[in-house]
Amino acid sequence: MTNDYSPDLQKLFLEMMLTDAQNFVRVQNIYNPENFDRSLKACAKFMYDHTNQYKTLPTVEQIKAVTGVELNTVPELGDGHTDWFLEEFEGFTRRKELERAILVSADLIEKGDYDPVEKLIKDAVQISLTKDMGTDYFDDPAARINKYFNSGGQVSTGWPQMDKILYGGFSRGELNIFAGGSGSGKSLVMMNIALSWLQSGLSGVYITLELSEELTSLRTDAMLTSMGTKDIRKDIDNTGLKVKMMGKKSGKYRVKGLPAQSNVNDIRSYLKEVQIQTGIKVDFVMVDYLDLVMPVSVTVNPNDQFIKDKYVAEELRNLAKELNVLLVTASQLNRSAVEEIEFNHSHIAGGISKINTADNVFGIFTSRAMKERGQYQLQCLKSRSSTGVGSKIELEYNIETMRITDEGESNEQGHFRPPTAASVLDQIKTSSTVSNNTPKTSAIAESTKLNQLMNQFKRTQI
Repeated sequence: MTNDYSPDLQKLFLEMMLTDAQNFVRVQNIYNPENFDRSLKACAKFMYDHTNQYKTLPTVEQIKAVTGVELNTVPELGDGHTDWFLEEFEGFTRRKELERAILVSADLIEKGDYDPVEKLIKDAVQISLTKDMGTDYFDDPAARINKYFNSGGQVSTGWPQMDKILYGGFSRGELNIFAGGSGSGKSLVMMNIALSWLQSGLSGVYITLELSEELTSLRTDAMLTSMGTKDIRKDIDNTGLKVKMMGKKSGKYRVKGLPAQSNVNDIRSYLKEVQIQTGIKVDFVMVDYLDLVMPVSVTVNPNDQFIKDKYVAEELRNLAKELNVLLVTASQLNRSAVEEIEFNHSHIAGGISKINTADNVFGIFTSRAMKERGQYQLQCLKSRSSTGVGSKIELEYNIETMRITDEGESNEQGHFRPPTAASVLDQIKTSSTVSNNTPKTSAIAESTKLNQLMNQFKRTQI
């Protein structure tokens, strides 16, 4: 590849475009007249403006008359010449855009405005022609479908009901939001999912912009060891040993506190440092939570939540795609949702802007009484990849360990499950069947068992 893009070479680029209009069309997404030498800039701009206005390239005579530059057509252009042109012009554009970005960045740094610098440099470095022709729809349908379902990155949330709605779980490169009111347990939901992923062998980072690193970690200690925080405080050494042992079977995990009003660049920089300094391959990122993050790409008033959240949601989703990670965050429900038992998009603080960007959105419905009874409900408000919108997921909550589990999972782990009316009636029917030969003492025992069941049922309904 040529390193010295002299005026003569730049002139040849214009001549090859003029000779074959296809060459000009194929570089339109990276064509910028400002990149050309001063002696050719007017010519390059005239070609660009003329084509946009009249939908055809100007003739060599028009170019000479208007700009004074004499271009010649290149005879007998073959496929090899075109390939060379495309590769060289891509390198030329990338270099010129990078030079300009560096100059602009120097001025920004001098003014103390650092946030746009990384984006400017990154955009310049990533300049390229479109070479990926997309998916050939009819070529191999079975392989295409298998790729989506089997290698699309679906990772179980640890809750079978949610996995069923999402056709397998969350996917890498997507933005997933849990919305809840103050004290509803947004952080707890995210911590529980993070713990499930850790126990499946994935490694990740929990970014907290609200809680301290120590409190976030302590809550995870309780979930991991099945010990309440009071018990942990009484036996710190035993807790430490349990966590160490569990850590040998799990993925790597970092908990990082960032100040509120941090932006996506702050998160990106931290993730890069984690990967460089520790060698951890980050599989998932939890951001607690979206409403406390500020956008990078625009300067907005923090009170203009609709615009702010729109840009933050887009930047978080782009980060998930860029790093190919699972990304989960949370958002606040507004005051109108306080008395509601059915959530919709209007109950999300900041409005529809973040909902439009997100791939999956779940509302968290719970109350103090529900938590005491060990109940949590998630409502699917949006799902791009499934038909689960409107579905409700009933989960169980252990108030001591803060572990949120699915029904089937809870039973296997021996967690208490309050009896339902149907289950009590089933047991009544079974225990009330007494044969003629049943001794009197057996009937008394069955009657006592029935009373116990009814008392237990009544207690759970209070």
